[in-house]
Amino acid sequence: MEALVALLDSTVRLSTPLLLACLAGLYSERSGVFDIGLEGKLLGAAFAAAATASLTGSPWLGALAAVAASCALALVHGVACISARGNQIVSGVAINFLALGLTAVLGHAWFSQGGKTPPLAQEARLGPLELPLSETLAGVPVLGPVWSGLVSGHSVLVYAAFLAAPLTWWVLWRTRFGLRLRAVGENPAAVDTAGLSVAGLRYRAVLVCGLLCGLGGAYLSIAQGAGFVPNMSAGKGFIALAALIFAKWRPMQAMATCLLFGFLDASAIRLQGVELPLIGPAPVQLIQAAPYILTVVLLAGFIGAARPPKAGGAPYLKER
Repeated sequence: MEALVALLDSTVRLSTPLLLACLAGLYSERSGVFDIGLEGKLLGAAFAAAATASLTGSPWLGALAAVAASCALALVHGVACISARGNQIVSGVAINFLALGLTAVLGHAWFSQGGKTPPLAQEARLGPLELPLSETLAGVPVLGPVWSGLVSGHSVLVYAAFLAAPLTWWVLWRTRFGLRLRAVGENPAAVDTAGLSVAGLRYRAVLVCGLLCGLGGAYLSIAQGAGFVPNMSAGKGFIALAALIFAKWRPMQAMATCLLFGFLDASAIRLQGVELPLIGPAPVQLIQAAPYILTVVLLAGFIGAARPPKAGGAPYLKER
């Protein structure tokens, strides 16, 4: 029971940045703006959070700086794709390269530690929250380990991420804003004819994308980790994109998919060095690559037809 709870606890922690980035891409792509720059936003936000928390000692200022940095990159993408009507894929790739290079250069210039930030003290991180009755129920069979070891003891950003999934469903499928956002990703001309601003709706979606990526980056460096290291996002933005496609642009399915990828990542960590039948010690490289291999396998043959928003990837040209 303890081993299972520990595995599921790791699953929740490792899936949190994936879920935040996946929901971020969901808002953007539902509005018709494809965003493969999620990786760059996560990385830029992680650096901003760790650098600010290191300089000020406040994790909340670090989280605020992460959101600001990610929203700034999101606005760059928005201006390039919405206002300038540029290629959305090229813009996303540019943001990834910009964040990768800029975080390394600034980290070296400011801290002189090879692009890293100094290790953060405990008070400069977003520590775990102990929920009510976690100590009282700790000795109760089954319920105690689940409540105390799995549900309780996570950062506030973990709870925010898993609340964001049902909230996203409600916003997109039960509110006027969500209806308009989905409509602008399917038929922007009809939205324009109704007197609504296509550009305004898309900019709002892009900013929500920046907000969620900012929280995901902050989680990486000041909650899950204790500082920034170069390229610490390690492809999580791309896995989040794969999860978004696998979930067919639906928030609750996206949460389940991110949990699946988190489970695979957690299992890979625990399988390192384990003796496997007919193989011997599990190859570290193969175990580390397993989540990425499964991502490709799932996308290649198990999701069926995944239809993106009809107007996705194409700039809107207003007819005169």
